[in-house]
Amino acid sequence: MSGQEIHSSRAIARHIRAVLARFRVRDDQAEHTEIDSNIRDMVEFRGTKLWVLMFAIIIASVGLNMNSAAVIIGAMLISPLMGPIMGIGYGIGINDFELIKKSLRNIGFAVLVSILSATLYFLISPLSEARSELLARTTPTIWDVLIALFGGMAGILATTRKLKSDVIPGVAIATALMPPLCTAGYGLATGRLSYFFGAFYLFFINMVFIALAAVLFIGYLKLPHKQFADAATERRVRIYIVALVMITVLPSIYLAYDMVTDAAFNARAHDFIKNEMTFDNTLATQTNISPSTKEIEVSFIGDEITKEQLAAIEKRLKNYKLANVKLVVHQPSSTKIDIASLKTSLLKDLYSTRLKTSEEKDKRTQALEIELAQI
Repeated sequence: MSGQEIHSSRAIARHIRAVLARFRVRDDQAEHTEIDSNIRDMVEFRGTKLWVLMFAIIIASVGLNMNSAAVIIGAMLISPLMGPIMGIGYGIGINDFELIKKSLRNIGFAVLVSILSATLYFLISPLSEARSELLARTTPTIWDVLIALFGGMAGILATTRKLKSDVIPGVAIATALMPPLCTAGYGLATGRLSYFFGAFYLFFINMVFIALAAVLFIGYLKLPHKQFADAATERRVRIYIVALVMITVLPSIYLAYDMVTDAAFNARAHDFIKNEMTFDNTLATQTNISPSTKEIEVSFIGDEITKEQLAAIEKRLKNYKLANVKLVVHQPSSTKIDIASLKTSLLKDLYSTRLKTSEEKDKRTQALEIELAQI
């Protein structure tokens, strides 16, 4: 190798080291004693924290009731729920079984208080309709898992820094720990148990993957582990921790895998409907995609789709990796309509509505001008 090549290789290596240096997280890392103290302080739920939690739950419940995203975000900003979850991950990371138990007791108590507070609010609230902000917290998706995992990493990274930042409130907003608990309370208050279980499942998924992110990051930072009096005690504690992690994480990973496959199925089914089931004089009025039963159900109005067309469409299912999926098409003969007439009618209705609104605004403006002239 020539001298020029050696010089070039060293320059490249120097640039790579400079880039990697920008990603170092140990430069501003706090002392272990400070990290340990901060996380243990965050775990305990009593006194002020408990009252703040209850107030935040009521605020979030009002936000869900009003369908107000701003109110819900405000409630999440003041929620102290992240502490015990970080404590679980930190305890697993340093083999501190007593901290894990304490964190589990505190998060369990916090969840119970949260659900009871939300249930009480929704029992006395005059608004019982489930609106979009509330319904969005009844079914977890793979995106919730990803948000919880990377949000947890951001949270534990911020907790281990010398200088504190606004990351923790941001993580609380992104991972949305409180709204699912409020929705669970709504489900109990209204007797809709499917809402309760769906929302609680969403909270559980968020909690597990935030704690898992903390475990991974604590392992990367290589923080000091708890020392035991003898090897037998250490071995027994390790067995307890491994058993706890397996019981908690394995079902969550399986359920997360289920969500990934369901999301992929839904995406392929939507592509199939969009590309293969669009017709000039026939409109799809309703679609129902069921990953569990491997079924795609579509209802149409307009000109009837022939059996030959449907047979050709079904053959193209395999092009979307939907070969074993059942396609169900509803098209009652009484639903034949003139699409052009329908569009014209809709445009007329829209024009009429806008004209009426404009006239009302003109009348209001004239009244205000008269009032202003009198003043």
